[in-house]
Amino acid sequence: MASSSDIYVKELDKRASGQAFEVILGSPAPEAKAEFPLSPLKKKDLSLEEIQRKLAAAEERRKSHEAEVLKHLAEKREHEKEVLQKALEENNNFSKMAEEKLNQKMEANKENRSAIMAAMNEKFKEKDKKLEEVRKNKENKDVTCEEN
Repeated sequence: MASSSDIYVKELDKRASGQAFEVILGSPAPEAKAEFPLSPLKKKDLSLEEIQRKLAAAEERRKSHEAEVLKHLAEKREHEKEVLQKALEENNNFSKMAEEKLNQKMEANKENRSAIMAAMNEKFKEKDKKLEEVRKNKENKDVTCEEN
């Protein structure tokens, strides 16, 4: 914190648009100085064993990371296989259902056609009977007319 004796305010000039000031701060207090090391910290010399241990740890981390990546890839492939299998099953089910519906429609059409054909045959038989009756009646009339 600075006391009022550490701050000096100097008025520069007055204008219609405002005023300008220069604020001069005093020198900082000696207890406010931060301690900076004069030289950077020296790294300690690593022994061959420490270097080998760190290399081994780094290799272990690399292998662990690689195993994790491979595990994720395997899971992803397995998921893709499951999705493809499910899609194939759904496609097969859809094809079977469509085929069944088509067969049902074709069977229904066949039955309807058979029923219509049977009805037409029955109708034709009735007409044939009537025609036969008319012929017989006509022959009977002709025969009776000849006898007279």
